[in-house]
Amino acid sequence: MFTIKSIFTAILFSLFIYLEYFNISYEILDTVIILYAFYLLLNLNKKELFSTGFIIGILWFYWIGYSFIYYELIYIIPIAIIGIGIIYGIIFYFAAIFNNIIYKVVYFFILSYIEPFGFNWFKIELPFINTYISTNKISLLIVLISTAILIYGYKNRDKLKISLYIYILSILSLGISTQLNLNKNIKKLNLKIVLNNTHIAQENRWDKNYRYSIIKDNLLKIEKAIKNNNDIIIFPETAFPLILNKDKDLFNKLKDYSKDISIITGALYLEDNNIFNSTYLFQNEKIDIANKVVLVPFGEAVPFPKIIRDFINNTFYNGAKDYEVAKNPTTFNIKGIKFRNAICYEATTDKIYQNLNTNYIIITSNNAWFTPSIEPTLQDILLKYYSNKYDFYYYHITNSSPKTLF
Repeated sequence: MFTIKSIFTAILFSLFIYLEYFNISYEILDTVIILYAFYLLLNLNKKELFSTGFIIGILWFYWIGYSFIYYELIYIIPIAIIGIGIIYGIIFYFAAIFNNIIYKVVYFFILSYIEPFGFNWFKIELPFINTYISTNKISLLIVLISTAILIYGYKNRDKLKISLYIYILSILSLGISTQLNLNKNIKKLNLKIVLNNTHIAQENRWDKNYRYSIIKDNLLKIEKAIKNNNDIIIFPETAFPLILNKDKDLFNKLKDYSKDISIITGALYLEDNNIFNSTYLFQNEKIDIANKVVLVPFGEAVPFPKIIRDFINNTFYNGAKDYEVAKNPTTFNIKGIKFRNAICYEATTDKIYQNLNTNYIIITSNNAWFTPSIEPTLQDILLKYYSNKYDFYYYHITNSSPKTLF
């Protein structure tokens, strides 16, 4: 089942993540690799597609099981990794239930819209991110169709020459159309912004023995930013590891600091006995709160009916409740500039960009759940994907991975 061809295809289809992880990026190399990967993919049979999908699932998402470490469920990690592989193996297997190249093209194009269990980090067009080819759906469709034409021509040798011409012209047109849309016309902000990345281990983040030192360190950084006459300081997701609106002393202290600097920070928020993962904006002694709109499947919410959800929460998460969600995204007005707020996973979903009325996004993350791994790299690639799609400039502030500006 695991043939050299299927293993090689899976590696080629995943290589862009690992090249990015090691800061290796050559557009011509990435373009050739992914075009050849698509050529191989459309040539695979059912068994080969299952094994290719299985390996791709693991190469992209092996890190998902890491979070079980913090629930003392380490034994689930290998089960989770194999389960992920099987899910994507089945998804790819169905691409060849009919031995027809047109069916494969249609299937893989439709696959770009499929989100298993609400998890949307597998995007079949994502490997185009560092190539000469755009990551939009039209480009994906052209690559699939032109590759299918090339395969058809190869199998019908008398038509190979014309199919090769069509393929080359298609890819060249993709490159030209992509180059026309490379430059964002977004003005750089004339603001002094401090992106305060942190490096706090996940096992310490919610430990009450570390809470005082975390808070103290955050406050010292705010004081330093004020001393340096900065306009804004931004902290990562849950940088203050508590229900911030219930800690009146800390809440009022941040409010007092906001006379001199705008403070954006992640923390929990409690309202009507419901807990939200939120971003707080302290500005001119006023407070705005943005609650998370899209929760992480199986991390912040179990995407199943209530009876199954309760069973999973009681069995694996010590009876913990899912977080609550806001109905709509929040846009902050900071120093007269509009910033859409996004918290970690939701920044890689279309929902957070609905009714977008600004070119600037503040994204806060806590990647300590999954480091060290390729998860922060894949997240950063996805953020570039959405930045290209919706034409925005983002400030990404994280715990346990590098901050990014794009």
